Amino acid sequence: MTARRTDPPGPSRPTRSRRFLVVAACWVLFVGVGCATVPEESLPQPVTGGEPGQGSSDVDPPQQNASPRDVVRGFVDSSGATVNNHAAARVYLDSGSQSTWKSDDGPVIIEDTFSTVPAPEAAQPKDPNERIIMLRGRNVGRLAADGSFSPSIGPYEQPMKLRRQRNGQWRIVRPPDGTVTTFSKFNANYFGVRLYFFDPDINVLVPDLRYVSASRRADLPRRVIDLLLDGPSDMLSGAVTSMLDDNAATSTNVTDTADGALAVPLTGLGELNEPTKKLLAAQVVLSLQTVTTSRIRLLSDGAPLIEGQPDWRTGDVPSLSSAAAPAPNLPGLMTDDGQVLSMSTGSPVPGPAGTGAYQVESAAQSIDGGRLAVVQRSGSGPRLRIGELGDSLQQVDLPARSMTRPTWRPALSSGEKSTEVWTVVNGRQVVRVGEQANGTWASSLVNATDLNAFGPITELRLSRDGTRVAVVAGGKLVVAGVVRDDQGGVTLRAPRQLQPDKLKQVVGVDWLRQDTLVAATSLSSLPVVKLPVDGLRLDAFDASNLTLPVEGVTAAPGRHVVAVDHGGMSMASDVGEVWRPHPQTRGADARPFFPG
Repeated sequence: MTARRTDPPGPSRPTRSRRFLVVAACWVLFVGVGCATVPEESLPQPVTGGEPGQGSSDVDPPQQNASPRDVVRGFVDSSGATVNNHAAARVYLDSGSQSTWKSDDGPVIIEDTFSTVPAPEAAQPKDPNERIIMLRGRNVGRLAADGSFSPSIGPYEQPMKLRRQRNGQWRIVRPPDGTVTTFSKFNANYFGVRLYFFDPDINVLVPDLRYVSASRRADLPRRVIDLLLDGPSDMLSGAVTSMLDDNAATSTNVTDTADGALAVPLTGLGELNEPTKKLLAAQVVLSLQTVTTSRIRLLSDGAPLIEGQPDWRTGDVPSLSSAAAPAPNLPGLMTDDGQVLSMSTGSPVPGPAGTGAYQVESAAQSIDGGRLAVVQRSGSGPRLRIGELGDSLQQVDLPARSMTRPTWRPALSSGEKSTEVWTVVNGRQVVRVGEQANGTWASSLVNATDLNAFGPITELRLSRDGTRVAVVAGGKLVVAGVVRDDQGGVTLRAPRQLQPDKLKQVVGVDWLRQDTLVAATSLSSLPVVKLPVDGLRLDAFDASNLTLPVEGVTAAPGRHVVAVDHGGMSMASDVGEVWRPHPQTRGADARPFFPG
């Protein structure tokens, strides 16, 4: 029987005909980049930190004569385990609630420390065999139906009604809708994966973080394929596209074959040319790479997806992420005393930007390295200039009282130049500046209405694949999807604040990888942190050797993270490593930046 699926809420995905218009251009890139075993960033690790799927069907009953408070606590401790439809949690419910409890929604995740206390006596039932216990904790977030994590903030409070059973044992008779679990239990019971989709121009693969139940290892590939068929997560809906069309499904289960392959039996693909089939293969194979080491047997209506190549490994598909990372020969630049300088040698870049003629406040280098955008200090307010690195830079007609550091959209295809720069004017207006046919640069507004609630924007960085933005607004760290419509408009969609309880007074952010951020705060407790784009985790860099507070940070794939503090620039490879002085540190006014 054909498996059915529904699309996530939000803008509809691009149609197959729209995608076919750009397949030929993408095929040029496909054959040009060669093959790689994995995309350029490191693979996601199991949330469990070990072997997933080791859950057991044996369920321990609640402790004999447990108090109502302990029954509720046991229910929460057991809710994260998804084996046998949350059987470990159901034993804390009475027989009626066991059959009616809706446990299939994604769990609400709270901090590990929580309390179970009786409700006020006035709120208690008159029946002495019934009690109401208040479950109280702090929100971490919740797992959506599409397997994506959504952070949340504030207290969590849930009343639970219990009744003494005929055998004298207390059981919950009014559980919450869905499960509630602690952060540690969530980590122990869910497995993190990256699904892969394409940016709208189909020149780079974009990772989409999801979490699937780790109850049985054999089920993980099927769950990944189901999520892949359902399309991108809510934030990326409309920002990315898929080679798996709306009609695509699986005809039977994803299963291991007798000869050691993993069969993915697809149906409903329609008529696809070979370049599109190879793009589809890349999307499926790379999405499965963390849940299986088997060969992937891609089938379309029972036959090999591509004649003559029934099985695929990660080495058989191209790494379509190279366009989202600066080339190794681009060491980065920095601004200091109105000049743009090389971060590796400290020497000025060629042209007026290097001599100090523009009195540069901030700058950004295109990902390909060939172009430069600078914010110039002037008596009438900041001015944006854009052009070729080493040449005179064209002034853009964009009056402003303030202007954030520019950020570049990647080039649309290999060998082309970047043609779009973003900045934020006066803390509120997100502006993109595009190169026109006559070589001039013109600005237009991005629809960023949903960002207004977070406060004035002091930093905005486009991801190097162009599908997301990371924003510092009102001292908060916010991410959003970048959705482009057929009329040329751009909207920032589904913004969400990351680590709202911990990340405050944020002063800078940059993209370490496509789905990983590095942020700087003025807090002495968390001067520099690394976190995934969904904000599930927060890893703090060692504060040793930093002269606090930190004032900025820059990062890029394969580079050291560079932080700026009162002593100048420092660098570290990863969390846990002690910061070392950067060879070109020049003082607290220097502002380093990698291409992007």
